[in-house]
Amino acid sequence: MRRFNVTGLCVPEDDYMVDISGKIEQIKRLVDDRSYFTFNRARQYGKTTTLACLERALQDEYTVASISFEGLGINAFESEAGFCKAFLKLISEAIELTDASDDCKESWADGNVTTFMELGRHITKMCKPGEQGRDHKVVLMIDEVDKTSNNRVFLHFLGMLRNKFLLRKNRKDHTFHSVILAGVHDIKNIKLKMTGEGAYTPTAVEDKMYNSPWNIAVAFDVDMSFSPAEIATMLNEYESDHSTGMDIPAIAAEIHSFTSGYPFLVSRICQCIDQELDRNWTLRGVQDAVDIILDEHNTLFDDLIKNMENDKPLHDFIQDLLFVGRDMKFNLDNQMVSLGHMYGFLKKGERSKTIIANRIFENRLYEYFLSKNYTTTREIAMVLQQDVVQDGQFDMSLCLRKFADHYAEIWSERDEKFIEREGRLLFLSYLKPLINGQGFYHIESQYTDMRRMDIIVDFGREQFIVELKLWRGEVAHEKAYEQLLGYMERKGANEGYMLTFDFRKEANKQPYSKWVEQGGKRIFDVVV
Repeated sequence: MRRFNVTGLCVPEDDYMVDISGKIEQIKRLVDDRSYFTFNRARQYGKTTTLACLERALQDEYTVASISFEGLGINAFESEAGFCKAFLKLISEAIELTDASDDCKESWADGNVTTFMELGRHITKMCKPGEQGRDHKVVLMIDEVDKTSNNRVFLHFLGMLRNKFLLRKNRKDHTFHSVILAGVHDIKNIKLKMTGEGAYTPTAVEDKMYNSPWNIAVAFDVDMSFSPAEIATMLNEYESDHSTGMDIPAIAAEIHSFTSGYPFLVSRICQCIDQELDRNWTLRGVQDAVDIILDEHNTLFDDLIKNMENDKPLHDFIQDLLFVGRDMKFNLDNQMVSLGHMYGFLKKGERSKTIIANRIFENRLYEYFLSKNYTTTREIAMVLQQDVVQDGQFDMSLCLRKFADHYAEIWSERDEKFIEREGRLLFLSYLKPLINGQGFYHIESQYTDMRRMDIIVDFGREQFIVELKLWRGEVAHEKAYEQLLGYMERKGANEGYMLTFDFRKEANKQPYSKWVEQGGKRIFDVVV
């Protein structure tokens, strides 16, 4: 019986998988063109599974040497001799599992190769066309390439491959038909990773020497995220086995709306529904699965937080993006944007804006920042919970009025910069303990404009739509009603709530809370 797998390699015989044949065909064209390239994606983005599928697609035309640097050990990277020995052993073991000729299999292992010069000559001999027929078309795939423990040795190796590639272009050498390097870090920033880990301190001479060891690589532009149509291919396989009666297009679209096609998150939602939610393949079931995921610890979230904690500038950049709504153009020349994209935090949104990669990451990051502010409001909010929750029902209008009073008492004299940066954080920190255990919320800021934040609060059988905004004048405030009404219409809600932070001086602002009726719907409007 097949299953949804979120740990390690997925294979079609054992696991429900998205049909990625279209992506594999795009990658194969790069191999057919004899390209060298890097396949860099964030943790648990399906790199290993993709390489396995690619190897299957290539095996009829090429001899594929698919190896991994994970678990290779530090000895393999301590010297040229150690690396050459380990590398050829991995190649020999990988070739042994193919249908290459016995002569080819035996010849790859050569214990006399101890320098990169000798390794280069050996590769020339093994890749030269001859009696071995198709064996000279060898494709080298290295997974977990950023697991190297000695940057200098690895960069020398890349330099050797680069030189052989250029010589082949000039018809003066033979080498691998195509080389694919897969990992989280691109080769161009692997030095940054090693330096950050304290494993590498480059000298000025080495920085110049190792500046661009892999500038022969072509761009890898294949979109490895799953589209709703691709997610549906996996659900179709599941439905043919279990006949649940699910609305496949609707469920696929809903899963995509939370994950933006991040492979691990797509499979984890499906796994939750299948194993933990009694196969509730409905839109509500998808939401319940998301709530389970947001509340769990896994290696993906651990990496997410670890990378934030280890990089203060990135931490502050993400915080500003979430809570200030900074309008930042997506430009990979910006180091923070490049790092966030590499780690899977960030992506290009509409009008080339930098946005959080998906709604699950966005909510998890909100929780991370809120956890740091939680103790400042927890005790006050817990006292108020008996007022805003009566007979299992949540009074959102009272919650907002109480927050307005609390805000006026503590924060109302703060300046615009403070309100713009901290206002959203203050309210979410205030709200969180009031609904904990009985309700949940999620944020939809990136799907509107970055100057507003839509909070969807589910408590019991009720759902509340709360919009947070900054005061931008009377005209902008009236327009905000229209925006909120449009969002309420899409959500099928008759009541909505709007909390506006007014950063003007006390003499110029008039805090209030009131119900406003527009278009047959009601909005509870609070200005603080």
